[in-house]
Amino acid sequence: MNYGYFDNDAREYIITRPDTPRSWSNYLGSRRYGGIITHQAGGYSFSHSPASGRFLRHRYNSVPADQPGRPFYLRDRDSGDFWSAAWQPVGKPLDAFRCTTRFGPGYASLESEYSGIRAESLYFVPLDQDFEYWRLRVTNAGKKARKLSVFSFAEFTTEWNLIQDTLNLQYTQFIARATWEKGFISVSSCGSLPAHPGDFAHRDQSRWWWMTQLGGTIAGHDCDREAFIGQYRSFHNPQAVEAGACTGSRAYADNPCGAIQSDLELAPGETAEILVLLGTGRHQHEGRRALKKFGSGQACEQEFARLKAHWHRLLDRCQVKTPDPAFDDMANVWGAYNALMTFLFYSSCSVFYTGDQRDGFGYRDTVQDVLGVTHLLPEVCRERLLLMLSGQDSTGGAQPEIRPWAHRPGAMPPTDPERYRSDDCLWFFNAIPAYVAETGDIDFYREEVPYADEGAAPVWGHLRRALEFNLERTGRNGLPCGLSADWNDCLKLGYHGESVFVAFQVRLGLNVYADLARTLGLPEERRWAQRRLKALDRRIAEVCWDGGWFIWAIGEDGTVYGTRKAKEGKIYLNTQCWAVLSGAADAAKGKKAMDAVQSRLATEFGVAMCAPPFVKIPVQVMRAVLFNPGTKENAGIFSHTQSWAVLAEIALGRGDRAYAYYRSFLPAAQNDRAELRQIEPYVHCQSTHSQFSEQFGVSRVPWLSGTASWAHYTALQHILGIRPEVDGLRIDPCLPKEWPGFTARRLFRGKTIHIEVSNPDRKNRGLRSLECDGQPVEGTLIPADQLKEGSQIRAIMG
Repeated sequence: MNYGYFDNDAREYIITRPDTPRSWSNYLGSRRYGGIITHQAGGYSFSHSPASGRFLRHRYNSVPADQPGRPFYLRDRDSGDFWSAAWQPVGKPLDAFRCTTRFGPGYASLESEYSGIRAESLYFVPLDQDFEYWRLRVTNAGKKARKLSVFSFAEFTTEWNLIQDTLNLQYTQFIARATWEKGFISVSSCGSLPAHPGDFAHRDQSRWWWMTQLGGTIAGHDCDREAFIGQYRSFHNPQAVEAGACTGSRAYADNPCGAIQSDLELAPGETAEILVLLGTGRHQHEGRRALKKFGSGQACEQEFARLKAHWHRLLDRCQVKTPDPAFDDMANVWGAYNALMTFLFYSSCSVFYTGDQRDGFGYRDTVQDVLGVTHLLPEVCRERLLLMLSGQDSTGGAQPEIRPWAHRPGAMPPTDPERYRSDDCLWFFNAIPAYVAETGDIDFYREEVPYADEGAAPVWGHLRRALEFNLERTGRNGLPCGLSADWNDCLKLGYHGESVFVAFQVRLGLNVYADLARTLGLPEERRWAQRRLKALDRRIAEVCWDGGWFIWAIGEDGTVYGTRKAKEGKIYLNTQCWAVLSGAADAAKGKKAMDAVQSRLATEFGVAMCAPPFVKIPVQVMRAVLFNPGTKENAGIFSHTQSWAVLAEIALGRGDRAYAYYRSFLPAAQNDRAELRQIEPYVHCQSTHSQFSEQFGVSRVPWLSGTASWAHYTALQHILGIRPEVDGLRIDPCLPKEWPGFTARRLFRGKTIHIEVSNPDRKNRGLRSLECDGQPVEGTLIPADQLKEGSQIRAIMG
């Protein structure tokens, strides 16, 4: 069963049934002024920080979901019947109420029809502004004149700090005010105090925001939630809407809201427009400036066109056409957009993530998030990498989280050694080469960057410290320690327990560093890396192979995890994949390990993280036992890891299996069984229930996941094989044999390149010929100086 479809030309996902299995959502704006909007106009808004800048309220895990949000209520003044422009929150019977939602990059558009009235609502944040638009167009589709009242509604927080607003009611219920001020609803929190711009950790400060409405005849307002909703009522049946009139209330403490009533009279076929502007700042300053410049239907239309053009230009940097429409849906629009939203927002704001414990940039995930967007935002990726490098301590380890507004490179307190994670800085060996390959910015490695606590080094020096950090912290078998956690936060080996996964990461890093040292003309550094690589390889060969696959880890007490002898967690996905990706496994062992993955872990919905699930293992060692078997890290299908399995199979040249794995977790490929997957079919998720769960195939925690970046990177650079390198553009696809080929258009270092790959012999990998602008090219790498604007690349596999 599906609930909607992809419109690639419009770059939208169109939801045709509002009764989706879960609330489906989209993003508005940026970190400067951002928000979540659901397909029923639910969600919330924030300024800079979803945890410390939240001004539209959202109730997590509520029943019904995603309310209150940004509803428009409509009421027939003759009959007294009322409904909402979206199906919810009023929830009229679906046999009488038609509703369609269109999600595109940065906006939501809803169309509904009920009782002869057509309503079209649009929500977006204009580029580089600190307010949002709500636009409602109401059309009388009947044959007689209609008298209507339209009520916009927003429930405001009392305190921009999410936890304070939610839990500390004895304080927050006494600090807010909302009043009607000459056409504006003006809202303040601690309004008598001075403001501290940019200091979002400062709770006791003045915060201001505003709301105004244009269109129709303004007939009333409410600023107090209880006055508008009424006692013992809900957003389903607000008292003011049912009565047909707002009360003119003020909010003095308690719960402020913004409700503005416009009355309309529509002849048959006539359309009226209501425009709401809601933003941050004082109404008499920021509010009036916004109203003067943007307070018209024409301005709204122009800003919406600007927003769409911005996103279309960004997405146009890479467009593909393959035999698989689901691949194209993700590669051209939603995979890119999902990766961008994860890059911009990290795991800080969604209908699941509150931002409270993830208010800044978590180290490991943020570094990885660069991978999928280097071709879309290379300059921003450069800035982000420099920020994260400045969050590395002089020890070589990383600060767990970087909060840009509070980060002071060179002056941060050093991280408690007990909090260091072993994998954090090792992701630079994936992310930085990806950025440099995309841009050709080899001098980036020479740029001086401060450490978080003290001192500074060129970027290549930061990379060496990252390697030394792990090489200096080894266990009794000579493998890197897991410290407080490797990538798997559920694995608690003891501080000196050894992580095989990190050993493979270090191996990859040493290879990258050796190649970098050669490029930069640093022979001593290259020899150092080669010596350490040789020593590490001996330890891996002696310790890590279990006969059929690679072990998972070794505890501080010597217990081996991920071995055939274990009753639980015999085989672990990550170490098999990274043995191949790091080059630690030779071809025979790599194939044997990945064959074990296929036979023991692979399912139609993705590859389980481990098997069998944990039931009896002590929780002090394996926190995953806290999760139900078949979920998350306890033998669930953890989406972040799926691309690693794809990449490992590509490295082995097995394109059919690689693509089968890729398609098994591809959201668009699940569109026709959305009732099973339940979450949005246009974005990746954190995890899916595996074969060990009672809900096999059900997915949870959509949008903000490292999955998005890895999946987009894998699709473009390794399945299609259009891979930037410092010296040029490599064309090295690894396709399913059934594909006859594909075409692509890609921006590379300011030049638009057209690529056509043919696969007449239905091969997985290998090129028979390659040419650029009619000239043959040896091998698979087209030198950068051979490429020009509009270059035509043709490759024939065989």
